[in-house]
Amino acid sequence: MSKKVSPEKYEKTLSYRISQWFYGTKDPFLGTVEMQPQKPFAEDKETVKKRRQEKQGLFKNIYDTSHNAELQFFGKVYKVFSVLFCVFLVAMLLVAVSDLPTFGHPENPVNNEVAARYIENGLQETGAVNIVTGMILDYRAFDTLGESHVLFIATCTVLILLRLDNSKKGSHGMGYDMEEDRLHEPKNDVILQTVARILVPPIVIFGIYVILGGHLGPGGGFSGGAVIGAGLILYLNAFGFKKTERFFNEKTYKRLSFCALGCYCLAKSYSFYTGANHIESVIPLGTPGAILSSGLILVLNICVGLVVAGTMYTFYVMFRKGAY
Repeated sequence: MSKKVSPEKYEKTLSYRISQWFYGTKDPFLGTVEMQPQKPFAEDKETVKKRRQEKQGLFKNIYDTSHNAELQFFGKVYKVFSVLFCVFLVAMLLVAVSDLPTFGHPENPVNNEVAARYIENGLQETGAVNIVTGMILDYRAFDTLGESHVLFIATCTVLILLRLDNSKKGSHGMGYDMEEDRLHEPKNDVILQTVARILVPPIVIFGIYVILGGHLGPGGGFSGGAVIGAGLILYLNAFGFKKTERFFNEKTYKRLSFCALGCYCLAKSYSFYTGANHIESVIPLGTPGAILSSGLILVLNICVGLVVAGTMYTFYVMFRKGAY
């Protein structure tokens, strides 16, 4: 790290002389340049009036929708095509619904061999004691990847819609001031902070337990990530943004989400492209019931948990302040 120098020493350096020349304060040949303030620019009333008339004429001739034939024609065509598109879409949906199997028919997909396959062969093929986890993160892992991406895209949308510019501060909510983070909260609430110190560590540990044990019993990445996200929100309410951002901020969330989704995608790409079921991977399933078992399901649970925890916390932050 560079050492901070005094103003007197800095004025003797080459960088200071270059900055003075760059901003026009001092010329290396002429010495100090006399800076004179410019007079404010002002137009006469006739020029301002003429410009306003020209602007009004421009809007009248180009943007006047009530007398513009082209815009009126486009509006009529747009309405007609909108009605036709809606009718076509409704017709397609009705045709699709008419081809669905009859409700309660014994040959419906809900009664076919898929459910029986999950129950009878799930433990042998996935190595997961929890049948639901084996189905979500093995048989239907592609769907779960899509759900995780939906959460990530939803977070990006909330960031775009609710994010405030940190560089602009005003009285109309157009900026964010870190000093006013806890303006509407109890400041230094001993009860809240003491409860948070006691509860947050067990909450986070329990969330990790739910994620790591998702292939052994009830739980998994979605529920465990929700528990960890609740712990982060409780810590934020008790101690504010300044302390929370020491270990979790916007960059942390983006990196965790990108790494988790990328790891998930790369880990299951082999099955996406080779047919998913009956494809042997190099990772053994292990002994059912052991923590290191079920192949990639444990890794995928961790990836999903990271995405869900970060998404919950980010949603809360955006709706509360509009910024990290």
